[in-house]
Amino acid sequence: MRVDLPRFGRFAAWRDAARQLATNRVDAASVTWADEDTPAGLFGADPLPPPGPHPVAATKDFLALAQTVASHSDPERWALLYAALIRLQDDRGFIANPADPLTDRLSRMAKSVRRDIHKMHAFVRFHELPGDNPRRSFGAWFEPEHPILEAAAPFFAKRFADMDWLIATPEGIARFDGAITYAPPAPRPDFPTDSSHTLWHTYFANIFNPARIKTNAMRSEMPRKYWKNLPETALIPEMLADAPRRVQAMREAGASEAPAFAARVTARIRQIPDDTPPETLEAAREQAGRCTRCDLCHAATQTVWGEGDPTAPLMIVGEAPGDHEDLQGRPFVGPAGQLLRQAMDQAGLDPAQAWMTNAVKHFKFTPRGKRRIHQNPAAGEIRQCKWWLDIERRMIAPRLTLALGATAAFALTGNRAPLTPRRGTVETALDGGPVLITWHPSLILRLDPGAAATARGQFAADLSQAARLMAA
Repeated sequence: MRVDLPRFGRFAAWRDAARQLATNRVDAASVTWADEDTPAGLFGADPLPPPGPHPVAATKDFLALAQTVASHSDPERWALLYAALIRLQDDRGFIANPADPLTDRLSRMAKSVRRDIHKMHAFVRFHELPGDNPRRSFGAWFEPEHPILEAAAPFFAKRFADMDWLIATPEGIARFDGAITYAPPAPRPDFPTDSSHTLWHTYFANIFNPARIKTNAMRSEMPRKYWKNLPETALIPEMLADAPRRVQAMREAGASEAPAFAARVTARIRQIPDDTPPETLEAAREQAGRCTRCDLCHAATQTVWGEGDPTAPLMIVGEAPGDHEDLQGRPFVGPAGQLLRQAMDQAGLDPAQAWMTNAVKHFKFTPRGKRRIHQNPAAGEIRQCKWWLDIERRMIAPRLTLALGATAAFALTGNRAPLTPRRGTVETALDGGPVLITWHPSLILRLDPGAAATARGQFAADLSQAARLMAA
């Protein structure tokens, strides 16, 4: 049997045919997989059988691997993928075994395709095309190692959605005018000279560092087979030849004297903390906005200072800003803050008549895709940020402090004992004030429904206790 696959939409066509064949458990050796340009052979006259009685299942990992391998130039790729699909029906785990010969070969093919797609994304050079269309139009020619046009084109559609473009390759042509369409290959287009290439040459030449020449690394990242289609590569031989002279000129010139403002700049770069005690709460907020006392300042969007009534008798201290707080620059505006404000209303506490802040002023997180996953501050980060919490407490001078969670309790009391037996009790802060300890509302949001209901009741009871203490 012979299965002819189209030039574009190959993977979907292979998947449909492979599923139909696999339902009949057709042996891989009985099928010839042919691309559009594959000449007719001696075999393959038998038609495909109708769907058979055997169910076919494939894992997500296999389908992702198969879709990538489908863009490889090896003519055996379809047969290898079909053999893997047949084997997968009886041996679900082989595809996760890197030592398996078939898995190893498919994985190496997928790696080669991914690298080729990365190179295409990096080395396509567009030329602006003349036209009367209100949208600017651009064209490019690229010669990939594998037939990756379909796999690589969506990147350009997302990156350059506001312009029309075409990318021509020996495999075919991708055009975009709001949607991507594909056409058979054509002779290499003769694009006009792009005026922006002169600016690109200037930029490329000026970022070249003659003292850090690593030609092997350069050729590894920018293989020579791509050079003929890159306008900047014409400058490389001259830059390499002139590098020794430029390095010698740099040596002879020596170091120049630093300008007068250099000390202020390097002080910021070295991140020397400003330990000058602020005189007002507003000055403290401004000074905290430049805080570099710990490394959390590097990743966070901004310092999240406390807010509320500066004459309030009640201070509420949480752990650290979350994602919403980091973006808005205000404490307790995310889901945990909404739960806190709701519980305060029910307990008779007015959020506007309290000072709300956190033990740590910067958001600590781990990036996971497009999400930022909250992380608990470390003890060292809590101690560094206590400098700001102490300033807030001196200026607010609350009669009662509500500590939400273990981090706040540790920052206020210095006690790292487990929170469960301490919840609902009043302890003495390091500065002598009373501290009522309770759960952090974010903990309640993470619990299963049964445990959350119990914790929510305890949280409400603690806030009611705070209201009674304030009244007394």
